[in-house]
Amino acid sequence: MLCADFLNTLYKLKINRTFIEHKKNSSIKKSKKCTYINMEVEKKIDPLGFREYDARWLYPKSINSKGIEAVGKGFGTQVISSEKNPIVIVGNDYRSYSEEVKNNFIKGLLSTGCNVKDIGLCLSPTVYFSQFKIKSNAVAMITASHNENGWTGIKMGIEKGLTHCKEEMSELKSIVMNETFKQGSGKYEKVEDFNKVYIDELSKNKIKKKLKVVAACGNGTAGIFAPEILRNIGCEVIELDCNLDYSFPRYNPNPEDMKMLHEISKCVKENNADVGFGFDGDGDRVGVIDNKGNEIFADKIGLLIARNISELHPNNKFIVDVKSTGLFSKDGILKKNNCKTLYWKTGHSYIKRKVKEDNAIAGFEKSGHFFFNKPLGFGFDDGINSAIQICHLIDNQNKKLDVLISDLPKTFQSPTMGPFCKDEEKYEVIDEIISNIKKLQTHKQKICNQEITDILTVNGVRFTLADGSWGLVRASSNKPSLVVVTESPVSDKIKTDIFRFIDDLLQKTGKIGEYDQKI
Repeated sequence: MLCADFLNTLYKLKINRTFIEHKKNSSIKKSKKCTYINMEVEKKIDPLGFREYDARWLYPKSINSKGIEAVGKGFGTQVISSEKNPIVIVGNDYRSYSEEVKNNFIKGLLSTGCNVKDIGLCLSPTVYFSQFKIKSNAVAMITASHNENGWTGIKMGIEKGLTHCKEEMSELKSIVMNETFKQGSGKYEKVEDFNKVYIDELSKNKIKKKLKVVAACGNGTAGIFAPEILRNIGCEVIELDCNLDYSFPRYNPNPEDMKMLHEISKCVKENNADVGFGFDGDGDRVGVIDNKGNEIFADKIGLLIARNISELHPNNKFIVDVKSTGLFSKDGILKKNNCKTLYWKTGHSYIKRKVKEDNAIAGFEKSGHFFFNKPLGFGFDDGINSAIQICHLIDNQNKKLDVLISDLPKTFQSPTMGPFCKDEEKYEVIDEIISNIKKLQTHKQKICNQEITDILTVNGVRFTLADGSWGLVRASSNKPSLVVVTESPVSDKIKTDIFRFIDDLLQKTGKIGEYDQKI
């Protein structure tokens, strides 16, 4: 019997070999039928895995291979119902079970009559990018992003540059759980070496001045893309945790995770680097550390980029999520250039859809999702491209990143904190918190000796105090947890006091577990 460590090593060798083989051939194989063997009899699907804009399950605990096949049938049914050209581009991250999940998902797609183009091991933005290079509107990416090992998931969409919204996910859930599937016979194609097309595209964005950068990938899939692309544009790259290891032995590849950010900070200072980048598990987000080793939350990086864009493209609109800094709403440079900011629902699917609907030039999330609309991009989120834009910002301004950050008004920000809350209870908890905060405002009761001046409930509840300090609590879209963020333009104490106020409200519900991190 082979031990787990040996199997792990074998799999990592296989992944590396697969990627190398991708680089040897840029052709597309002729169509052929796929043959799959599935020994399981009964399907298993936890309906709670259908989340607001993607799907995530513990595999095989809450979904098995037959369940994944059923989800493929459901998505295929959606594609067949909306597309005259029912082609679906499919990719996967490198987790040990991702290829197995992908194969069963593809089996479901083929059974509905969808034709599949499989681009293999890749990043989520690679799949999104493929829509504009391969004749297809529909995509599906097998990934659980930054979720812990053991999770699987699917990001999918049927319109170029967009992923499923809440309504489309509800429809998918209904189709799958009621088994109202279309039937047909699709064809399968293996697309060889599309990763090279993606790498070559991003590598065109050369910088003039060589920058020393740290590229941290948390042992996620970005490790076989980010260092190469950053070197190609002219950076000197120091790699940190770029080897593939789906067990995530040091920390989860999550650019909002303070453990990951602290490791990047240490590496930046040790190597006197110009900037540090942290990429998430499927490469669609980036976290940033400045040249002094300071953790810079992505929303403030977004504001710097927005300022730069507003000078070149005045009279535009930016979309930011409700977790983002309040500086967007009152920034003098944005106002000077007649640019407006709209706070919207957190979630990559929500923001990029809103960017498109409102014809905004860009969108930013505190989590590190950045979206650039035409003429700057195709509208989807790409962590490596975002890192490239930050390199260009440093290069063009000819200033160190810490100096650029110092140009922004000082605020005290919390990290994104996630207390455990059951999926079946978290929205009920949020409704209770919204009700309590509205009562406080109605009765003019004070928080930190200040009245509540504004309440935004587009996504959970974000309340603002008289001095501009604010707190947010919302339900996580992809895990059994809540999301808590606070910020104050006045002091670290007020930021912390607002968190304590929110935490006290949450604890009184009796439905809150441990936090993933706290201030």
